Amino acid sequence: MKKAFVVLPFVLGMVLLGGCQRQGQNTGSAGGERDWTVNGPFHIGILTETVSQAEDDLRGAEELIRRYGRVSEGGIIQHVTYPDNFMDQQEVFISQVAAMADDPLMKAIIINNAIPGTAEAFKRVKERRPDILLIAAEAHEDPLVIQQSADLATNADFISRGYTIPWAAKQLGADTFVHISFPRHMSYESLGLRRQIFEEACKDLGINFVFVTAPDPTSDVGVAGAQQFILEQAPQWIQTHGRNTVFFCTNDAHTEPLLRQLLQYGGMFVEADLPSPLMGYPGALGLDLSAEVGNFPAILKKVEEAVIANGGSGRFGTWAFSYGFTQSAGWGEYAKRILEGKAKLGNQDDMWAALGEFTPGAKWNGAYYVDANTGVRSRNHLLVYMDTYVMGRGYLPTTQQTVPEKYYNIKFQQN
Repeated sequence: MKKAFVVLPFVLGMVLLGGCQRQGQNTGSAGGERDWTVNGPFHIGILTETVSQAEDDLRGAEELIRRYGRVSEGGIIQHVTYPDNFMDQQEVFISQVAAMADDPLMKAIIINNAIPGTAEAFKRVKERRPDILLIAAEAHEDPLVIQQSADLATNADFISRGYTIPWAAKQLGADTFVHISFPRHMSYESLGLRRQIFEEACKDLGINFVFVTAPDPTSDVGVAGAQQFILEQAPQWIQTHGRNTVFFCTNDAHTEPLLRQLLQYGGMFVEADLPSPLMGYPGALGLDLSAEVGNFPAILKKVEEAVIANGGSGRFGTWAFSYGFTQSAGWGEYAKRILEGKAKLGNQDDMWAALGEFTPGAKWNGAYYVDANTGVRSRNHLLVYMDTYVMGRGYLPTTQQTVPEKYYNIKFQQN
C-alpha cells in the first residue's frame, strides 16, 4: 500500500451534480418519511448476477450470508442469482423478484445490478407488499423510471466519472482513450450520458477519443463469444492506437480478456466500469486469491505485485475496494439496520456507516442525481465514486477534483 486511506464524509453541497444553485422540487420515493422498523423476525432478499457476469456482486451477497446466515438455515438472507441472458428472460427475473414477496417475513429486497425489469418487478412487489423496502443498486434503467419504484436507487457516479476517468488517463500519460461498448448499454441514460461526457472531457484534456463496438455478452454469442472477440481484437487496437492508450469497457465480462491483452501487448487501464481489484485482474494474471477472500488490502497488494511483475507499474488502476461487493454487502447491511431501527432511510450518515463497514478508511465522494433536462434533484437516487488507485504509484486524488459545471449540463442523446 503506497498511501494510507483517509476517511472523508460525502460533501454533498460541494458536488451536488450542479451545486446548490440548482433549484427545483425533489423527485423520487418519499420512503425516508416512513418508519420501516420491524418488531420481530425478518428476512432480507438479495438478487445478483452469476459469477460469470459479476462475481464481486455475488461475493458481497455471500458476505451477508456469512454474517447473518441463509434463510434456509435459520438465518435472514435469501440470495438468488438471475439468468446471464437476462435481457431475453426479463419475465423470469421479474418472477424471481416477485416470488420473494411470498415470504411473509421478507421485509427488504436488494438487487445488484438492478438490470432492466427491476422497476416493473418492484412495482409488482409494491402492489402486494408495500411494507417491503426496495433497493436498486447500480440501476440500469433510466433514472426517472427507477426512482419511481425503488425506495433507494444507487449508481457509480456516471456524471463525475465521465470527467475523472479521462482526467486520470491524462495523469497516466495517455494520448488516446478507447471506449468499448455495445448498443444495449449505450441506450441506458447512465452509460450513454457518461460516454458523451467522456468524449467532451477527452477533447478538453487533449486526448483522442475512440469508440469501439464489441458483442453484447447477453446476445446469441454469449459470454464466451464476447470475450473471444476482445482477445482477438485488443492486440490490433493497441497496434493501431499505440501503447499510450487507455482502454475502458462498459461490461464486466469484457474486462478480464481486455486486461490480459493489455498486460501482454501494452496499453493502459484506469479502472473498470464497476471497479474492484477483483474485477478482471485475478483471471488476467492467473492469481489464486483463495487465501485472501474478503481481505481487500491483501487482495490489492497481491494484484499490485503481479501487475508490477508484468511490467504494468503506473499504467493500471482500480478502486482499492470492490464497488460491486460493497453495493451488495453495504446496502444489505443498511437495509438490516433500517429494519432494526438503527438507521433511517435517506440518512446519509447511516448510509456511509453501512458502506464503510466493508470499506474501512476508504475515501468516497458522491451526490444525489440531478436531471439535466429539468434541474430536479432526486431524493432517493445516490451517485458515488472512490479515488483511483494506480498499481506501483498509489492513489490519484480523484475525489478532490472539481468537475467543471459544463459536464453536468450535457443532456443525454440516445443514438
